[in-house]
Amino acid sequence: MTATDTVERDWSAFSESLPDGKQKLALAVEGIYCPACMTRIEKGLMDLEGVSNARVNLSSHRLAVTWDPAETDPDRLLIRLNDLGYGAHPFDPGRVKSEEKKENQRLLRALAVAGFAAMNVMLLSVSVWSGNVSDITPETRDFFHWLSAFITLPAAVYAGRPFFGSAWRVLRKGHLNMDVPISIGVILALFLSLLQTIQHQKEAYFESALMLLFFLLIGRWLDQMMRLKTRSFAENLTALKAETAMKLFGDGALREVPLSKIEPGDRVLVRPGERVSVDGTVEAGASQIDQSLVTGETMLIEVGEGDAVYAGTLNGENGLTISVTAAAKGTLLDEVNRLIEEAMEARSRYRKLADRAADLYAPIVHTASALTFAGWWLWGIGWQPSLVIAISVLIITCPCALGLAIPAVQVVASGSLFRNQVLLNRSDALERFSRVDTVVFDKTGTLTRPSPGIVNPDACDPESLNLAIALAKSSSHPLSAALAAMDRRIRPIADASEEKGKGLTASVDGTEIRLGSPTFCDAEREAESVRAAHPSASLLAFRYGSNAPVVFALEQQLRSDAIEVIEALKARGMALKILSGDQPKAVAAVAEKLGIEAFHAGIAPTDKIAMIEAEKANGAVVMMVGDGLNDAPALAAADVSISPVTAAHVSQAAADALFLGEKLAPVLQVIDIGKRARRIMEQNLWAATLYNMVAVPFAIAGFVTPLIAALAMSGSSLVVTLNALRARARSDPWFTDNVAFDEALNEQKPMREL
Repeated sequence: MTATDTVERDWSAFSESLPDGKQKLALAVEGIYCPACMTRIEKGLMDLEGVSNARVNLSSHRLAVTWDPAETDPDRLLIRLNDLGYGAHPFDPGRVKSEEKKENQRLLRALAVAGFAAMNVMLLSVSVWSGNVSDITPETRDFFHWLSAFITLPAAVYAGRPFFGSAWRVLRKGHLNMDVPISIGVILALFLSLLQTIQHQKEAYFESALMLLFFLLIGRWLDQMMRLKTRSFAENLTALKAETAMKLFGDGALREVPLSKIEPGDRVLVRPGERVSVDGTVEAGASQIDQSLVTGETMLIEVGEGDAVYAGTLNGENGLTISVTAAAKGTLLDEVNRLIEEAMEARSRYRKLADRAADLYAPIVHTASALTFAGWWLWGIGWQPSLVIAISVLIITCPCALGLAIPAVQVVASGSLFRNQVLLNRSDALERFSRVDTVVFDKTGTLTRPSPGIVNPDACDPESLNLAIALAKSSSHPLSAALAAMDRRIRPIADASEEKGKGLTASVDGTEIRLGSPTFCDAEREAESVRAAHPSASLLAFRYGSNAPVVFALEQQLRSDAIEVIEALKARGMALKILSGDQPKAVAAVAEKLGIEAFHAGIAPTDKIAMIEAEKANGAVVMMVGDGLNDAPALAAADVSISPVTAAHVSQAAADALFLGEKLAPVLQVIDIGKRARRIMEQNLWAATLYNMVAVPFAIAGFVTPLIAALAMSGSSLVVTLNALRARARSDPWFTDNVAFDEALNEQKPMREL
């Protein structure tokens, strides 16, 4: 027993207690490369007594396992994973990301070594080939062969480590994966080449082994690059979930303490402008709460004694004393996170085209190569010529084209999407976007702009409007910020003062100006008429001296191209629906403007999930478009999803793609590019299949040497790579590179604060 065997880990910090008494743990699993790995892990763990659920996410390598602590424990889970040939550790997004970067660097170094060695050995091989048809001496040929061996053997050992290590791990446990035939082919080609060199034969196949590794490493590196490029912008809820709270003690003392030290029944103080850190009820104070990230409600909510507040919401201009009902665990944020995890685990069952195509690869190739060797040996040509033919079969059926068919298209298509302001969050999302037939929208911040806009800017003269904008720049209130954003060139008024919960005052040339609530500006009468015209709007009043006050109506406004995009989606046969937590009147107004007949308002996150699951149960392939915290579980539950980059961090993490800018066009673009990419992926897979159907019979018949097999394999890889370039966006009104894209990318903030 080693020292490490005696180390005991305290799993309580990583596991989660469920209501039914079971425990749940998230692990990062090392060495997962294909769906066979996923199935093997899940089946192996489910065979353990006490394990009720095990789900592997193939993209993130995240394993979620649930067990009964009375029957098993986490140490047994890790022992079983080790027996299956996989290492594991508690899931830490930062660590996973760091390890993926290291793996990418290792692949890049291996690719460079294989490419450099292949070019040099190819030069030596060309000399041998030309000499074999002229007057090269046996001694010179042997020298070139030994020089090739001197270059190839260390290069192949180094460059082949990703395949050899993976193959060895699964073979030790009595299993197979795609890396096993690859490793066998490379090792046999090296062995045969070295044997032929020792025997002073005319032919050696060192360059075949190196070319094989080079093209396979290109495919694996492209796939790894997609993983890094599509890493989630946010992996957890830390952006919304505070780590501490201001606790009020019985003696009146106020102290900042960790949330883990806050218990139900404690009292905490939430200061103006702070994000609420606990779930609870207001015990003292009155304020306005921005809970758009939780409910989707666009208007600020007035809260006072006895009202419920939730962690993650943003307090307004007054302090609140809150009686805690949940703090570190059991909050609404935790419930949302649980819903997301469950939905993501269900969606991880989706299998990519390349994974499905690769399922039968290993057994078919092993069988074909073994039968070829046995057949020729029994025919009587000897074991060495039979081995040459069998190696040719292994090389010519090598999955280089298969390995490049999907990653190459993904890289090209994701680059095209990036130029059109779409950032992919997951590498398999393209294939799922291509299958969409139903699009479900949230309203607030999705169909509408992220921040409210003034719908009656002509309510006052330009001079008064400019003064109102200048005064608004002195406040951080969401409504003032929306008014201030109308003209960023106007400078704020220097001597403005703010009365908390009421508004701003300042003096201009001896005349008092006010901006704030209708009551603060003596504009109740004007507010009534504005509210009648805009019932779903928030109101902001402005008074200039003794002039009649002006009341601005602020509402969420449709994105500039929303109507055109909705019409284009309808033209493509998409079923459209709005699911929103906002007020029924506001949702109905937007649905009417856009011509969307199916909509639901005032619904909770669980209701959104239920409606999406119902659509999926009816055979629909659902795409969810949303941005709020209340949308995150629905984003994860849908077949595929997209969020604006201004979305809450948790929604960014749940979505498969993010789009930048003010326009809604990326929602249409990602579907169109996804469909085109899928067609090209299928073409590449058919091309790879056709290549094998034509080439393999020639190899089995003995008409193909390992060198010709390597050249044919290289040619098929080049064909699928060139075809992948067609995944770039066509010249189309919806596919236009934004000249201000880089500027927009730099200006976008990763989280909506208002």
